[in-house]
Amino acid sequence: MLIRRHDAALDDQEWRSFLGAHDFGELIAAGRDRPVPVVVPAHFVFDGEHTIHLHLAKENPVWEAIAERAVAMMSTFDAYTYIPTGWNAPVATPPEAGVPTSYYAAVQAICDVSVVDDPDAVAGILRKQLGHFQPEGGHAPVTGSPPYGPLLSAIRGIDMRIVDVRAKFKFGGNRTSEHRQRIAERLAERAGPLDLEARDHLLRRLERG
Repeated sequence: MLIRRHDAALDDQEWRSFLGAHDFGELIAAGRDRPVPVVVPAHFVFDGEHTIHLHLAKENPVWEAIAERAVAMMSTFDAYTYIPTGWNAPVATPPEAGVPTSYYAAVQAICDVSVVDDPDAVAGILRKQLGHFQPEGGHAPVTGSPPYGPLLSAIRGIDMRIVDVRAKFKFGGNRTSEHRQRIAERLAERAGPLDLEARDHLLRRLERG
């Protein structure tokens, strides 16, 4: 994706925080000499530093692509919203002559992939995921015994070691503080499904300069 300087992550912690908070994305594996990549929507757990963990069913078509080339991307995005012409028009410009745009946050983690087949290691990934998504408990222990043990043979784990990151936080960084404050007010007024999340990103980045 195109990342202009004013849309780039302010630092590594910005994209790490986003990836930690947005734990559902698309695993994309291009394989080798394929006409199109394999794209798999999936929940995952990020360790906060450099590794993403997840599991998938053994019949998933992504395994062939990973066997061909053990490199994949985890793509996540959120806080996307439409900024109308009138909102984005400079003060001296007629509202209908403004240029509309999109605001959004996106993190694409390029990773070296290790496939996990050892039952104990797969169980370890499941424990990480349950601990993350269901911290209150309420589930049986993940061991080789029922109820989960017999099911481990139907899945494989994936450890994704991040080697590069493409992060974009497109929230009007090329505009003046006054312009962004006005859009923040409009987003608060409209309060659509992702408007407030986009507003939070806008104000956070504005505060950091």
